[in-house]
Amino acid sequence: MNKITMKLQADHLIQEALKEDISSEDVSTNAVMKEAVKGEVDLICKQDGIIAGLDVFCRVFQLLDENVETELYCRDGDEVKNGQLMGKVIGDIRVLLSGERVALNYLQRMSGIATYTNSVAKLLEGTGTKLLDTRKTTPNMRIFEKYAVRVGGGYNHRYNLSDGVLLKDNHIGAAGGVAQAVKMAKEYAPFVRKIEIEVENLDMVREAVEAGADIIMLDNMSTEEMREAIRMIGGRAETECSGNVTKENIGRLTELGVDYISSGALTHSAPILDISMKNLHAVE
Repeated sequence: MNKITMKLQADHLIQEALKEDISSEDVSTNAVMKEAVKGEVDLICKQDGIIAGLDVFCRVFQLLDENVETELYCRDGDEVKNGQLMGKVIGDIRVLLSGERVALNYLQRMSGIATYTNSVAKLLEGTGTKLLDTRKTTPNMRIFEKYAVRVGGGYNHRYNLSDGVLLKDNHIGAAGGVAQAVKMAKEYAPFVRKIEIEVENLDMVREAVEAGADIIMLDNMSTEEMREAIRMIGGRAETECSGNVTKENIGRLTELGVDYISSGALTHSAPILDISMKNLHAVE
């Protein structure tokens, strides 16, 4: 995550997380540290995985005190191992203590998503199908979670509702049908926008193709239905599969030849990667 993106899109979110954790003062730290003392602490991985979010981790401490320094021995996207020393944080011990939890929360969450995404993406290697995330992200964490998906080898679907046209079941209901929804979207959306529509059965697939949808999402359909849907589409639109896709069941989709498979599980169900800050001590 580059410095411009961090300052424009992430800093205020990190600051809110810090304010949530320190509403007035860090009572525990202030009780044992009466004045500034320079110290350093180790950043240690306690589980094998893919690391993501190191810039965010460092930024937490910098927002508390710009004089804090971080030495990193790995970078985002690297495979890390249990017990590995990934870096050191050096600065006012009070800052290291007060920022620890927020910094680790970001790093653990983002690394967990990158690790899980990587494990799913590997199952699609050689298929020509891209693995996509969704908007099923933690509120105020989307920029971090979608970045972590990319680090893990996945791709981002639209970032938010302003980013693209995706007509889902309730949009179709509101419009009065598949054809009407696509027609209205074509009339409203800028011509540079692709129009994607979610379908649940073969009749809807037929309507979507005839209406000229650019991408057809096959949602919660059986493998047999999806195979027939892809035959019906015949390359006239890009194809996407979705609907409760996880690492455990994605195997049934890998041979279909769809352009994309989207999975909300990448962001809403990935477990954290266990990471700790240990061995804090004063330095000269």
